[in-house]
Amino acid sequence: MTLPIPAIDLRDGKVVRLFKGDYDQQTTFAVDPVDLARRYASDGATWLHVVDLDGARSGRFENLPTLTAIAASAALNVQAGGGVRDEQGVRRLLDAGVSRVVLGSVAIRDPEAVAAWIGRYGAERIVLALDTRFRDGQWRLPSAGWTAEEDRTLGDLLPFYEAAGARHLLCTDIDRDGTMTGPNTALYRHIARVAPSFDVQASGGVRSLDDVTALTLQGVAGVILGRALLQGEFTMAEALAASAKADSTC
Repeated sequence: MTLPIPAIDLRDGKVVRLFKGDYDQQTTFAVDPVDLARRYASDGATWLHVVDLDGARSGRFENLPTLTAIAASAALNVQAGGGVRDEQGVRRLLDAGVSRVVLGSVAIRDPEAVAAWIGRYGAERIVLALDTRFRDGQWRLPSAGWTAEEDRTLGDLLPFYEAAGARHLLCTDIDRDGTMTGPNTALYRHIARVAPSFDVQASGGVRSLDDVTALTLQGVAGVILGRALLQGEFTMAEALAASAKADSTC
């Protein structure tokens, strides 16, 4: 079963979207993040994906009060990340009411530590965010809010984390993120071949209900919905209905 998951990206306490991860190409939406989370819940969402964009780049929890308010106020399970660099950060987000902690930069830079946290807290409490760009024939893994290049690739880390017992994998094609050009279905087919045990959350480029349907038919576990919802291309309720209809045909 595929689950559409609305996303809220936070910068300076505001709801924003970036274009291809570029902090200089930001759209700010005039909506309160807590009110937005409640709206998604009223439309039927059961999970919410929250990213602290300031924290992702700085390594500090710069939007933690807003995140805590969202977790406390909306009838949603929250998965959240941005700024987690150590185990203390994992505990801080769990203590803030987050159901799953999303690990990006640290999952790339220190996989042995993250594997230990998966063992300690359980695979259900951790989401690996291996966001990627295709460069020089490899799926590269930039870190620090996609601003720093790393040597490890998606091909390096998928087998490692599969062996470590990780379950939840969020993978964004950064070149599609915020572009409304459609998701990279080939990327998710590649992941399914290389590491079939993961529950994969597809992210980046979703622009229409047809995209939600296509990803559902492909068998991903989740579809992250950002700009398309904020711009009113479709509603959360419509996305859930489209996914449920596609699931029924699988």
